Amino acid sequence: MNQQRKAAIEANKVSMVREFTLGGHLQKVLIEGKTEDLPVVITLHGGPGSPIPFCVGGRGLFPEFTDHCILVSWDQYGCGINNAKLPEDIAIGDFTQMTIDLIKAIKALYPRNAIWLFGMSWGSVLSATAAKQAPELIDGVIAYGQVLNQLLQSKETVDALMNSDAPDKVKAEIRSAVDSGSFDHKTAMKMSAAVRKYTSAYNNPNEPKAEVGKIIRGIMTSPDYKFKDFKAIAVNGYRKNKSLITELSKLDLSDTLKSITVPYRIIQGETDIVTCTNSITAFVKEAGNPDLSCKVISNSAHIPGVNGMQAVLEEICRLS
Repeated sequence: MNQQRKAAIEANKVSMVREFTLGGHLQKVLIEGKTEDLPVVITLHGGPGSPIPFCVGGRGLFPEFTDHCILVSWDQYGCGINNAKLPEDIAIGDFTQMTIDLIKAIKALYPRNAIWLFGMSWGSVLSATAAKQAPELIDGVIAYGQVLNQLLQSKETVDALMNSDAPDKVKAEIRSAVDSGSFDHKTAMKMSAAVRKYTSAYNNPNEPKAEVGKIIRGIMTSPDYKFKDFKAIAVNGYRKNKSLITELSKLDLSDTLKSITVPYRIIQGETDIVTCTNSITAFVKEAGNPDLSCKVISNSAHIPGVNGMQAVLEEICRLS
């Protein structure tokens, strides 16, 4: 462990890994922050099943965040330190219940602190559904890359891919699947891979990149991770699961977001066509919900780089 990271850990009055039963499964969660009176931010990572960057193995890696909040990092059931084989019928509702269980556990530890959720992509599904079901438990939500509906199937997404340099065979397969309504798990995976490779939906080439190598090295040398936990960031219980992607492809959170009753701050990358930014901004404008807001970050996409993460940090700094 380098001295900079060691100093960051030692500077935090809150720095611990706790075990909680979430959705009936015992799971480990990292909790760290400079002082005990800071607002709590519970991170809900993307994927499903991709606990990056805020994971249990990240102790001491993000002092810019833990100086301003008590950061709760949860490797969602089935990945990272909580790796397990997922049931074939596991559903979004199961993860929503785990999220609510986690909020309750953290609230019991910090009953006087404000508690916010920070959902990224798939995590924004959990932030929205948990905020809808248990608004009395939280003070608000920050979401980056908010899932709304037609995930990877919208006209904007399909048109961008059709106008890209993707091979004609790939375009034809995806066009046929979308037009026929047979958008299954296999098609979703093909669509995601093609959009990632041939468009700037996931990463904007003009955005400074986050120091991914530094973060990965930090997680590899974590005092809380074993090698199997690090490996399970990528090779985990989600690899063979089809139920979640299938459910996501049919999901529509419009009514859920319209009825949110806590502050819900959405941040979108300018070129994000995974969770299409134009659709999100139009939806927020027309939703008629004063608790919903949306900020678009120039030269950013679905996966936040330097610009996107700075926008998230600015929102967190507003909480304290």
